[in-house]
Amino acid sequence: MTRRSPTRDASCMNNTPDVIVLCGGAGIRLRSVVEDAPKSMARIGHRPFLELLLEKLDRSGFRRVILATGYQAEAIRDFFGGHFRNLELLYSRELTPLGTGGALRNAAELVTSDAALVTNGDSYTDADLTQFVIDFREAKADVSVLIVPSDGRDDCGTVTVDDDSAITSFNEKNPLVASRYLNAGIYMLSRRALYDIPEGARVSIEHDLLPYWVNYRRPVKAFVFHGSCVDIGTPERYRDAQDLLNFV
Repeated sequence: MTRRSPTRDASCMNNTPDVIVLCGGAGIRLRSVVEDAPKSMARIGHRPFLELLLEKLDRSGFRRVILATGYQAEAIRDFFGGHFRNLELLYSRELTPLGTGGALRNAAELVTSDAALVTNGDSYTDADLTQFVIDFREAKADVSVLIVPSDGRDDCGTVTVDDDSAITSFNEKNPLVASRYLNAGIYMLSRRALYDIPEGARVSIEHDLLPYWVNYRRPVKAFVFHGSCVDIGTPERYRDAQDLLNFV
């Protein structure tokens, strides 16, 4: 699966990671409550969910965000344009569905930093993302996954870790696997890991890439956030998010 990362002059690199927000989902399960809007544009109060994520990234000190779009990409670009607060916004677009991993590889061409923060466009957490980046660099890992304590849900990826905070197994949405932790859908990936993803292929971060990296002993570290992760993937959780996130 290894792909060679293109060489870049050191002057193109920077210490603040670029961010890739995966916001290409159609939100089929949400159609009954948001009609045909892209999932990341579902409203929390009067604001798109994606706006809350961008505000969080801005407050955390990130400055360059790549929006990996797909379904109704124009609606996202027309709303946000090229800047949001202190953030420069760039866009990658998948013309055919590539899955979360394929969309990530598609966006990798726009990354100029030595590693990238990756986040799903339909989940929100109060985790300290700056500390997440620091821990990733100190661990010298290729991949770090932000995880939260399990809340009993069986439609999220479950994670097991060892005493050194290395992930030892990853099971995506398997109700038969019990775990203390859930995948929050936020990652740090080195450039090497980004270019490890096959170009143009339809692959999933959760189903394909993370299990592959763990099984083949690529360093994958866990960052434990002892809080919650709010996602809007179902009508029920979307309704709950109206109260949970309206203060953000």
